[in-house]
Amino acid sequence: MARFYVLDVPENVGVVDVARKDDHTTVDRIGPYFRITAPETIVIDRRSTGCRHAVWYSAVAGLEGSVITQHDKNALRVERRADG
Repeated sequence: MARFYVLDVPENVGVVDVARKDDHTTVDRIGPYFRITAPETIVIDRRSTGCRHAVWYSAVAGLEGSVITQHDKNALRVERRADG
């Protein structure tokens, strides 16, 4: 599974909203974090989130069994780690 965490603060709500719209992605809560999970790959388009660059680059609070393969001005791509 591809999985990453986002702190539940108003600035990050756009990331969570975009993830929720993806049929292959599950969003749930773990303490003060949103956990975003998908079977293989999670792709979040930055423009769809409405996040400014500073928020965008600081939104990921942690990974679980995953690697970030893209995190630029266009998108965040989190993929299942081959050994995870």
